[in-house]
Amino acid sequence: MPAGDPSAPAAHAGHAPARVDKEHSVRVELGARSYDILIGEGLIDRAGTEVAARLPGARVLVVTDERVAKLHLGRLEIALSGAGIASSTLVLPAGETTKSFAHLERSVDAILEARLERGDAVVALGGGVIGDLAGFASAVAKRGMGFVQVPTTLLAQVDSSVGGKTGINTPRGKNLVGAFHQPALVLSDVATLDTLSPREFAAGYAEVVKYGLIDRPDFFDFLEKNRAAIFAGGPERAEAIRISCEAKAAVVAADEEEHGARALLNLGHTFGHALERAVGYDAARLVHGEGVSIGMALAHRFSVKLGLATGQDAGRVAAHLRAAGLPTEISAIPGPAIGRETLMEAIAQDKKVSRGRLTFILTRGIGRSFLAGGVDPAEVEGFLDEELSQ
Repeated sequence: MPAGDPSAPAAHAGHAPARVDKEHSVRVELGARSYDILIGEGLIDRAGTEVAARLPGARVLVVTDERVAKLHLGRLEIALSGAGIASSTLVLPAGETTKSFAHLERSVDAILEARLERGDAVVALGGGVIGDLAGFASAVAKRGMGFVQVPTTLLAQVDSSVGGKTGINTPRGKNLVGAFHQPALVLSDVATLDTLSPREFAAGYAEVVKYGLIDRPDFFDFLEKNRAAIFAGGPERAEAIRISCEAKAAVVAADEEEHGARALLNLGHTFGHALERAVGYDAARLVHGEGVSIGMALAHRFSVKLGLATGQDAGRVAAHLRAAGLPTEISAIPGPAIGRETLMEAIAQDKKVSRGRLTFILTRGIGRSFLAGGVDPAEVEGFLDEELSQ
């Protein structure tokens, strides 16, 4: 497992987490395609009622993975049946490699086998892999049909379930094939987070930190003060999820298809995706949130090297990530060494590359991130050489 601070608080340290005493609702404003994100406990048990209210008469295909199915599928099926919603289920292998053409084909075939119509829906029950894959299947089957997200990981609840990005990976890079397809509803049952391992929870927390680093320095301050309570499961956890969703909803409403400002949500992802590809999406070595954590630390250190930000801010960011048990150095990734050429090849395939020119999300300090186009590849290579030599 990637190195982290061994004293970092675990998501589940053997005690019952504090209960959330308030349900939150965040609206994603997209005109006729607007939808609600509900955040609270027990929402899976209400899923049938909530889906029926928004998609009356719909039948559904639930797409999930083997691990999540054992934990949460039964409750969801009972909730759907109780609301009179006919459902079928597709259970796929867990892991990043499931985001593939082969499993996309399986998902679309399951939709067609169930004879679902355009007015019916796919329900994604799981983390970001299942949400991205099931969402893409619902976008292309019947030329687009209903879609509901029921995210069960912190990363999915604060990031991948919100905003309509769906897709799969290819051997040439991550998320290079996909579509924008907004859900009709997002149900974030925070009780599902109690089933995550400490590593999984910390990985999702990296995406929470991201929102503070983009343009909400006050939120980063909140996270620094309340990290322990967020990991322990107190009301601060649901509050952090709410603020994260509000931050993403605002960006998505302003730039749904990532023509400008929405690219800021990829802070840390250019480096992070390159690292994921370099390890062959091997979760034993690196999971997405860990890649984002290293990527955000690298983006801040690269900004310092370019004279854009102070070393003090970069150090503060890295210290907070390490305190959460997250890696901040490439050397923290176990296994064979990663070469600079491998990383540069992946960076050149990044979706933000424009006319062959490299684009990064850089920063002038905490909460002051910006889109930097035309970054000199030689500068990136020199920076990576320095990082890889440590």
